[in-house]
Amino acid sequence: MSDIAGNPPSSSSASGRIHLLDLARGLALFAMASYHFSWDLEFFGYLEPGTSTQGFLKAYARTIAGSFLFLAGVSLVLAHGRRFRPDAFLKRIAMVAGAAGLISLATYFAMPDSFIYFGILHAIAVSSLIGIAFLRVPALLTVLAGILCLAAPQLYQNEVFNHAWLSWIGLFTVPPRSNDFVPLMPWLGPFLIGMGVTRFAVSQGLAGRLAALSASGTALARATRFCGRHSLAFYLLHQPILLSLVWAVSQITPAPPVDPIPGFVSECRTGCAANNSALFCEQFCSCVTDELLSQELFQPFIAGEITQDTDARIPAIADQCTARFR
Repeated sequence: MSDIAGNPPSSSSASGRIHLLDLARGLALFAMASYHFSWDLEFFGYLEPGTSTQGFLKAYARTIAGSFLFLAGVSLVLAHGRRFRPDAFLKRIAMVAGAAGLISLATYFAMPDSFIYFGILHAIAVSSLIGIAFLRVPALLTVLAGILCLAAPQLYQNEVFNHAWLSWIGLFTVPPRSNDFVPLMPWLGPFLIGMGVTRFAVSQGLAGRLAALSASGTALARATRFCGRHSLAFYLLHQPILLSLVWAVSQITPAPPVDPIPGFVSECRTGCAANNSALFCEQFCSCVTDELLSQELFQPFIAGEITQDTDARIPAIADQCTARFR
């Protein structure tokens, strides 16, 4: 099976395989699995609400996403830099896009209010299509384009991108509710930087020297490279396995009941902080929480029984609290 980028990790010849790239991809997969495991523990109540979306774990998740997209850019150049092979590219991009679609469908039924509609696989698929246009662009210009993508959300935002059908671009003013959200901006950035760095490395003969390195190593290194060579399969299978394991443990040793209010306030502040001061977000989120509790809307809201689209009282509360502290 192809890698998570939908491209083979090196040239089409077996002798040209870069085992170090397989190792790097495998390490990124293990890091991703460890982060998702923390998310699973939080989901089943073994960690405090908001643990996986704050502090170290938040930075950890972003580093992992950046490494995947960087390696996807590397793979695209190594697979098609010398000669673009449309049939192979379309076959592999269809696999990645199809897997992304399955994840969206599955999470829509499992978590309809925050389903994954543009996660890491969606970002890799779209970035790969855009990356075709950069296969013949000079390495330095490609890296500069990647840096511009990284900076784009800080340089320009517009409310028009708040709509669900445009929020995936990443130039929104209010982040959407979604798990594993990896918008095109800024995440196209590491993809293009990976392409540019690889173009330079190939021109200097570095790729050939890396491909000549031996694949020997410990059993752990071989297992890591194996996972890196089959990263799409690993990605699709690891989370169902982890969720099943944590669920099984929860049936034997359930987590203690968790107060949902701190998690709700934390999530509110995280979304608010993108475009507002810390003081405003603290006041606003406390106000929203108090109003939801006083009107007996808190439990139905966090349970997904009502949303801001189905119950006019929710946006009215948000508007009321915004006006109070502006």
